Amino acid sequence: MLTPRRFIVVLLVVVLSLHFFLGLVVKDYETLTARISERFRSHPYSSQMDAGLNTSHAVQVYEEPRQDNTDFTYQRRANAIFIMLCRNSEVQGVASSIQQVEDRFNRNHNYPWVLLNEEPFTDEFKKRVSVLTDAPISFGLIPREHWFQPDWIDEDKAKTERTKLMWKGIIYAGSVPYRNMCRFNSGFFFQHELLQPYRYYWRVEPGVKFFCDVSYDPFLYMEDNNKTYGFTISLVEWEATIPSLWSTVKEFMALHPEYVAQENSMDFLSNNGGESYNLCHYWSNFEIADMDFWRGEAYQAFFRYLEAKGGFYYERWGDAPVHSIAASLFANKSQVHFFRDIGYRHDPFQHCPQGDDWTRGRCACDPNDNFDYAQNSCTRRYENLFV
Repeated sequence: MLTPRRFIVVLLVVVLSLHFFLGLVVKDYETLTARISERFRSHPYSSQMDAGLNTSHAVQVYEEPRQDNTDFTYQRRANAIFIMLCRNSEVQGVASSIQQVEDRFNRNHNYPWVLLNEEPFTDEFKKRVSVLTDAPISFGLIPREHWFQPDWIDEDKAKTERTKLMWKGIIYAGSVPYRNMCRFNSGFFFQHELLQPYRYYWRVEPGVKFFCDVSYDPFLYMEDNNKTYGFTISLVEWEATIPSLWSTVKEFMALHPEYVAQENSMDFLSNNGGESYNLCHYWSNFEIADMDFWRGEAYQAFFRYLEAKGGFYYERWGDAPVHSIAASLFANKSQVHFFRDIGYRHDPFQHCPQGDDWTRGRCACDPNDNFDYAQNSCTRRYENLFV
């Protein structure tokens, strides 16, 4: 008679025998079972419950791997991270950008993400974006002193200057939050506690488009080739937003000639050897760069000098010309790289790779819609540095 106890014993014998048999005849059976076991141990719901999805400034949510055939443990990677400055209200654009980066590149590399906000991220925001990546993702709160207009700024003067720009029809002319963002991206983002462990970063913004597969690792390319700053789009700045910036830069260079690189990119910035600024800059909403450069002595002294002038608030100095001028002057021209094979759009401009780069990248953009050599583009000026 088959009692329940005997039935359990028989079932156990059958299971063990089947496990032994499969281990003999099925290739990589032990690896497969180990991965299945690991997936159960690393289920995302358990990690999210541990993290509590709270609103602290350094929350991390770890997701289960979706690609069973990718082991990141032994894959060479740079000390790098993706960063995004965003708000809770931008969740749809944030989700779209992260999904594209993951699908086109990061699903094969698992670089972590840091999202920064001047207000705590909501639980709903964290839930929406955390499912989009297998990589670690952290949600950071920007320190108040790094974001808001400093108390020493003369608000009456700043307001008067904002009004003048508004009458000229300049975009973001009256926006103090936009100026906060430009100042933060110029001088403070790389100081955030969540970014301190990292060297390289790829800046991503909500609602942008990445058109092509990236089949290599741009971070490792930067590291292996001694690159400091990488871009996809370059263009001219609104002169009315930076009327005193270049004179301030020339003052700084006169005080600190030791910081100017011997093989610099002055010819990208000026048509007359530095006497005046031609307004060319790299569009910093996309940049892959070395945070140690921003943390270094030359850039820190440069930013302090700019900050003391108050131009982020009395005018509308942007982080794009600030970063571009610094990279062009304090790094050698060989350290600035044009990622011509990375298809990218931030409205209203886009860079669409050409020729073999377009084919290899399986690019979704129209190669005829490309800002590289359009009016007000500075790409050709960059290329002429190496002619």
